[in-house]
Amino acid sequence: MHVPDGFINAPVSLAAGATAAAALAISLRGARRESAAGPATALGPHPESTAPLAGLLAAFVFATQMLNFPVAAGTSGHLLGGALAAILVGPFTGVLCVSVVLLTQSLLFADGGLTALGVNIVLMGVVTVAVAYGVFRALLAVLPRARRSVTAASFAAALISVPASAAAFTLLHAVGGTTDVPTGTVLAAMTGVHTLIGVGEAVITALTVGAVLAVRPDLVHGARGLAPALKLRVGGRLVDATTVTAPGPAASASSSASSSAVSSRRVRLAGLAAALVLAGGVSFYASASPDGLEKVAADHGIDAKVRDHPAAGSPLADYGVADLTDPRLSVGLAGVIGVGATAALGIGLFHLTTRNRRRRRHRRRRPARAPETP
Repeated sequence: MHVPDGFINAPVSLAAGATAAAALAISLRGARRESAAGPATALGPHPESTAPLAGLLAAFVFATQMLNFPVAAGTSGHLLGGALAAILVGPFTGVLCVSVVLLTQSLLFADGGLTALGVNIVLMGVVTVAVAYGVFRALLAVLPRARRSVTAASFAAALISVPASAAAFTLLHAVGGTTDVPTGTVLAAMTGVHTLIGVGEAVITALTVGAVLAVRPDLVHGARGLAPALKLRVGGRLVDATTVTAPGPAASASSSASSSAVSSRRVRLAGLAAALVLAGGVSFYASASPDGLEKVAADHGIDAKVRDHPAAGSPLADYGVADLTDPRLSVGLAGVIGVGATAALGIGLFHLTTRNRRRRRHRRRRPARAPETP
């Protein structure tokens, strides 16, 4: 659902851009709090571990968005990623993850309009995350406290978030659309096809959340209140990892923490490997049919005033490397470049976010200097 330039007029695009900027500013502050409450090890919470996980999640979302799957005759869909990001790393960090993906896609691959970047962040980042996380939390409040409840809630949250985003697009088009198409027509067409796309989104989200739950439930933000605390064997007995502070078993705790870190590293490496395989290999076999928004826009004339992206002639436009004649190699290499760029941008952003928080915390804890005696 990447809105190109020309679907929404300038005033509404500017308003959406201002809304997106405000949402990103709020999300930066919220992401710092989420990182401070990150997964704990035997030596205490390590919020810096959130940065690589969030950055690699952004890369994974980028890769899965290259995999358009057929949903109806002549129509395809792809993951939006808001629900997945919100459940795995938290809603504020999730907004930043999706925004990093959208920024990379727009600037490097001419996917999604440049003047419509704010529109896309609002639709695919803010709306999907807010709706999905709200549904997810509401379901967990009534479902049994079990891991299968987290997976089921993830499925439902992702399913609902996609048509909700389509409805939000309809509202923006009703206010600032550049073509005169009845709002009821746009709403019916958009929510209809995106409900089908939501099923695919729900399956991908539930499978991914379930996979992480199976190996490291403490890394799933949405399950931290439900997942059992990490236990370590110290002195022949199991203890809560966050309570290991005594100097006696510190060496054993440090060793166990190292094992936990290795496990977390393996999860991140597995996610990176999956993203590279999906973007570098599987993406070549993605459906070539237009996605839901493109199909609806073409069928109902919403795209009558669409404008070309300013980067339409860039070397990576349309997810292919210019001058490479082998289409498989062209798409695969573009996907690998996109995964690398998204991961680098995401990890850098989240490291900066957590580092700034640690600096402020250090300044607050620094003892005041004693006054000099004459």
